[in-house]
Amino acid sequence: MKEDIEKQERIQKTLARSGLGSRRQIEQAIKLGQIMINNSPVVLGQKLTAGDRIVWKNRIWLVEESQVKPRVLMYHKPEGLVTTRQDELGRPTVFDKLPRIKGQKWLNIGRLDINTTGLLLFTTDGDFAHHMTHPSAGIDREYACRIFGEVDDAMIERLLAGVELEDGLANFTDIQRAEEDRERSANHWFYVVVMEGRNREVRRLWESQGVQVNRLKRVRYGGVFLPKNLAQGKHRELNDKELSILFEDSRYQPPTSQLTVKSVAKKRGR
Repeated sequence: MKEDIEKQERIQKTLARSGLGSRRQIEQAIKLGQIMINNSPVVLGQKLTAGDRIVWKNRIWLVEESQVKPRVLMYHKPEGLVTTRQDELGRPTVFDKLPRIKGQKWLNIGRLDINTTGLLLFTTDGDFAHHMTHPSAGIDREYACRIFGEVDDAMIERLLAGVELEDGLANFTDIQRAEEDRERSANHWFYVVVMEGRNREVRRLWESQGVQVNRLKRVRYGGVFLPKNLAQGKHRELNDKELSILFEDSRYQPPTSQLTVKSVAKKRGR
């Protein structure tokens, strides 16, 4: 038996990691017969090896084995942008502002609603994006909140213990009053931490106590902090040191080698 076994991987995993779509989108394309491997139709769960040729989206893709870490981009989201690739209402999206990368796509790690600003992470690796958003990874998110209304100790205790929302029990794992908070103002600044990425969870938790969030900014995602010198609307890639911190914090082990695909040509029409 050979010591080096040829690397194989399910097509959904390889194409998602390469940024060609989510696993669900790829599975749907397979069911519709839109993807071919080596001139034969693909079946769900079919495995790829280096050297395979894939035809999809009117392009030919070559499967390669490489030693590439996920690329991760941080973006300081302003208000007024939605976290989706295409919006049915025609609103501007965060993807309109990102740099283009040849043969790949940026995939968002979590979301921020249209009125929330702050740190958004993107990656070219679908597996890493899935890992970072899965509850088992235990990734915490920190937000700066400006609250309109009085916040007392009893309210903070309830929010830490857990509040029943329409989609189940939720809570903050930490609440700290910001140093810049002014006691005489009707607005009060807090830093809060949540362990999940539920829709509008931070806003709904505060609203359950009869107060209103009138400003919300994500300042940290796992081990990545929003830099003070990264202006709204700007982005930059994480360096190797920052990537290592993020991988360690999220208990992610990047593979020593992995299958990827690269576009080699457009499919010729008949």
